[in-house]
Amino acid sequence: MSSMPNPYDREHDHDHDHSESDSKPLLDHSQAPAQSSSTAVNPVYEPDYRYSYTDEHFNYYPSGPSQSQAKLDDPFTPKPEDYARQTQYEPLDYAEPFPVPAAKSSPMMTKRPSMFQRYFGLYPLEQRIEDKKRGVGVQRHPIACYALSAAMLGVLIYELVTNAKAQGSPFSFKPVVNPMLGPSSSALIQLGARFPPCMKTVTDLSITTPIPCLNNTANPPTELCSLEDICNFGGFHGETPNQWFRFITPIFLHAGIIHFLLNMMAQLTASAQVEREMGTFAFLVLYAAAGIFGNVLGGNFSLVGAPSVGASGALFGTIAVAWVDLFAHWRYQYRPGRKLVFMIVELVIGVAIGFIPYVDNFAHLGGLAMGLLVGMALYPIISPSNRHRIIVIGLRLAAIPLAIVMFVVLIRNFYTADPYAACTWCRYLSCIPSSANNHCKGTGFTTSGSSSI
Repeated sequence: MSSMPNPYDREHDHDHDHSESDSKPLLDHSQAPAQSSSTAVNPVYEPDYRYSYTDEHFNYYPSGPSQSQAKLDDPFTPKPEDYARQTQYEPLDYAEPFPVPAAKSSPMMTKRPSMFQRYFGLYPLEQRIEDKKRGVGVQRHPIACYALSAAMLGVLIYELVTNAKAQGSPFSFKPVVNPMLGPSSSALIQLGARFPPCMKTVTDLSITTPIPCLNNTANPPTELCSLEDICNFGGFHGETPNQWFRFITPIFLHAGIIHFLLNMMAQLTASAQVEREMGTFAFLVLYAAAGIFGNVLGGNFSLVGAPSVGASGALFGTIAVAWVDLFAHWRYQYRPGRKLVFMIVELVIGVAIGFIPYVDNFAHLGGLAMGLLVGMALYPIISPSNRHRIIVIGLRLAAIPLAIVMFVVLIRNFYTADPYAACTWCRYLSCIPSSANNHCKGTGFTTSGSSSI
């Protein structure tokens, strides 16, 4: 019985030509040595089928490791001095981390994006989404909110000083009490409140209508002044009243300390976060547009004899941006359904407050409407897909001309038409009929004075 050949007898013969065997097929029958018919050939033990493997460095060994390498791997075999370097072993505690792929190690990932890059989204989408979830916006500090709040505080102090000079007290208690702890309505008109008789010809309130002077404390009034004197700012010089700037100046005026504190609470929290996310320039455009349009809408449909002051329209405009943010980034919001319910309740409460005396609901509604349009046009929105991006661009292009048209139509209507004739029921959006206000009819003007905020 013939003995079976040992396939490893020729292992040493193959050690010197690994390079040749690596480039050759594992089995080449044309070059296989002839076997005698009496020899039992088992292909399992054929040298060309010897065990092959790949080491941890992805080096391929078709014929198995050499004996020298096997001896070095033996823990009882003495190792050369550079063995660790040759094998590229490193202590686990000091091993270097896996290299980061080049696509993720760009400067955008390691360097904080600039305000320009954040506003226009010129940095990786994943980082933008993460910033949105963390509440990181275009800038860190709400510079405009701080500046506006400081300016409004200065204006409020000036209001109180003006009333103190006229009545001997910074707060109006006679002829009526100002519940907001502020000056009289005559003082607010003189300082720039929205008061249509100072802005255009009002039939029931002509320039000859007597109005209580700033120093009047009697009821009925004993000190009466002309409308031209109360409107201040140089008067009308015998011409038609046209103090158009009263669409702007009421934003910086407040009816009193309580009114100021309530507005500043909203401005330094909700509005400040909107500025962080939009940037100062876009925020100022939004703030001004919403505030001015709120006064334009109120000038059209509120009672013409009630002066109005306050930044409520501008603040409602910034709150409207939260609605744009919610629906544009629904998938990135934390519990968006709960947030939507909370915002609806907040909106209902804000509109309900607009029916309280001294509050102009049209300023709220006008600021909210313009805030939605300007926010849609300027608020930075993350678009994860081309379809989403196309929809956003379409809405932006539609919002800008719509906002312009609303401004033009309502300003023209204010100066050339009778708003009450165009919408006889609109006044009820800011007035609850009662005997005290003549069931929301007439001008709303009283000689004792009252104001809207």
